[in-house]
Amino acid sequence: MKSPRFLSIVTSFLICIAPFFASAQWKILDIKTGIHMRAVHAVSSNTCWIGGTKGTVLKTADSGRSWRTFRLPDADSLDFRDVHAFDKDVAVAMSAGESDKDKARIYRTEDGGSTWSLVYRSTQAGVFLDGIDFWDKNRGICLGDPVDGRLLILTTEDGGKTWQELPQEARPQAEPGEACFAASGTSIFATGKGVVYIGTGGSRFARVFRSEDYGRTWQVSATPLPAGSTSGIFGLHFWSRKNGIAVGGDYKRTTDSAQNVLLTTDGGITWKLSGMTRPAGLKEAVGIYHKTNATWNGDTQIRADNYTLVATGPSGSSYSLDRGKSWHVLGKEGFHAVSFAGNVGYAVGANGLIGKIEKISTKKGKRKLVIVDE
Repeated sequence: MKSPRFLSIVTSFLICIAPFFASAQWKILDIKTGIHMRAVHAVSSNTCWIGGTKGTVLKTADSGRSWRTFRLPDADSLDFRDVHAFDKDVAVAMSAGESDKDKARIYRTEDGGSTWSLVYRSTQAGVFLDGIDFWDKNRGICLGDPVDGRLLILTTEDGGKTWQELPQEARPQAEPGEACFAASGTSIFATGKGVVYIGTGGSRFARVFRSEDYGRTWQVSATPLPAGSTSGIFGLHFWSRKNGIAVGGDYKRTTDSAQNVLLTTDGGITWKLSGMTRPAGLKEAVGIYHKTNATWNGDTQIRADNYTLVATGPSGSSYSLDRGKSWHVLGKEGFHAVSFAGNVGYAVGANGLIGKIEKISTKKGKRKLVIVDE
């Protein structure tokens, strides 16, 4: 006798997971400026500072609706490649350029940008400043290319009012050709209590220097990321004491399809290649977008662990939901630098390009039960 036909639930699931995609894109802010920009610091959801060419610093204090433009005195030839702000009034701006052309300078303002004080200046041969960062409102550090074979390190303990050069013998020793990239201000990253990281290029492979005592002593780790005169690490970021990321590539091959992401899970002692961003190509900076509000155990609260990594570069921006292991396209705009304050981010690029993003929500396909007729 023939068995009856019946419906049964297949014991295995048919899994149909669509690629993640971002439902938000960058909002381009046209503020009628043509300067090139590689420095940005979002202090809060309302306040953001930007540094650029022609001795220019920009600031918004109303979430990007309006911007003030500051042209620093006697600074028309300067290119501000990094800016670090403490609030809407106090900020430090660093210019990158040849010291013998008087372009290695640091300025500070305490009145929202109306007036600026020149707090560091060097005409020593070979000095070229790359980036600046702070642990708190008093202690900070500035990085420069090697002078006489050792990286230039400046420190401050008064919020950037004065700067001291680390003694030559205490500075990190560089390999032949090794240097740093002043592409986004993020080749140096300060975190925690006195911990700081520096990413390099220029030699055969990129390396990461680290200090745990506010830059007084240094260790160095080799990485598997290939480097050269135009390639290496461009940006660093850590989201915990042990876990961090470095991104890079080649600034003369900005769309090259090569691995450009390094990850560490032991505080920067060892680094592993972790694939390639999408879109492919040079990434100069990486920041962290936080979902500030989420429902957890029935309550709405801030979730410090609910975040997305965002990397930017000339070929476009990418985002990662799994701590840098895989990447998806966020936009095709050529941003050089990015900074987030919680869920609000700003990115900057050439010819007055400024982008803002406030929400990165992602979707994926769902797991389905398939009923078949046997």
